[in-house]
Amino acid sequence: MRISAFGLLAVVSCLILGLGFGLGWAADPPIKVGVVLPLTGEQAKFGEIEKNSLLMGLEEINKAGGINGRPIELLIEDDTGKPDVGRSAVEKLISQDKVVALTGGYSSSVTYAICAVAQQRKIPFLVSTGSADKITEQGWDYVFRIAPPVSEYPKALNSFLADVVKPQSVAILHENTLFGQSGTKEFAEQCEKAGYKVLMKEGYEAGAVDFKPLLIKVKAAKPDFVYMISYVMDAALLMRQSKELNFNPKLFVGGGAGFTLPEFAKNAGDAANYVFSADLWSPQLPYPGAKEYFENYQKRFGTPTEYHGAEAYGCIYVMADALKRAKELTPAAVRESLAATDTMTAFGPVKFVSYGKKKQQNALPTYLVQWQKGILETVWPKNVATKPYVYPVPEWSQR
Repeated sequence: MRISAFGLLAVVSCLILGLGFGLGWAADPPIKVGVVLPLTGEQAKFGEIEKNSLLMGLEEINKAGGINGRPIELLIEDDTGKPDVGRSAVEKLISQDKVVALTGGYSSSVTYAICAVAQQRKIPFLVSTGSADKITEQGWDYVFRIAPPVSEYPKALNSFLADVVKPQSVAILHENTLFGQSGTKEFAEQCEKAGYKVLMKEGYEAGAVDFKPLLIKVKAAKPDFVYMISYVMDAALLMRQSKELNFNPKLFVGGGAGFTLPEFAKNAGDAANYVFSADLWSPQLPYPGAKEYFENYQKRFGTPTEYHGAEAYGCIYVMADALKRAKELTPAAVRESLAATDTMTAFGPVKFVSYGKKKQQNALPTYLVQWQKGILETVWPKNVATKPYVYPVPEWSQR
């Protein structure tokens, strides 16, 4: 892990220096911003897409002149998907590297641990993904989040269920971390409020190799639909084994996360077809730079990007905007500048507001997507759909 993180940092530093020499930066040193993401371990695919997107944005910003003539330098650390490693990484970034601000944060468990350190050390932290609701419900002054909380992921799904599916019952499966538990609690409450009977809520340990005992139990309960909060390898295995068991609810729906990555379709194969998922972004949305970001990412890395990458890409632009407006380059001044953010990014509009228990939370609409022949199509709401939804979903034997 250390070798990987150090190597990555060296690459990033060379990149910055290279851009700096090319542009003839002034004598002032780069502005250091710390990043913590999972670059190894089970969540590495999420970390990779966010790291790539941050670096793309960084290159564009520095190429355009940086922050009032100074480049941004990203110091990227690997949290390995573990809260204690993430906590140590952010302590290093603050104490040793002297970063002026932080961004990144994928898993909710790790992000929550980093937030506590950032708040205690008074270093502004712009969260890209970590979505458990409680992250922006602690009254923390130094924590900001660009993405919606997990309780809001199913907003578009809920209107689709009410208008099209009209289900009577649901089974909810989730990985047993802060993200899965928080999302399950919130979605179960929304289902009960809508009048859908929650037949079961079952957690599992991420990285399981056999979901069939769990799926047999779900199949016996006969839910109208199954909602799953899973990372990518678990998501693919759940669908492959559902097909093997000939389990045919009215629809399978993912709660974002692993169900929108390109690796889900690759690993699930034809069992991915017609699976729905909550989603937070689409390149077809009318946000300036959204389509260009998608096309440039695909051209550069040879694979599509999706909402996790767009969150990170948006974050580096929000951070640059805040650094430009800060009265001075101190953590306190950058925090004040972030709090006053009101800007547009390729991920969507960004303005940190308070509502309910939440503080310094960006508020955005969400979407419903469906895998159709290996392509992730936006299907709801209709005004942003790239393809009509396929529903009723044919049984496995008829696909």
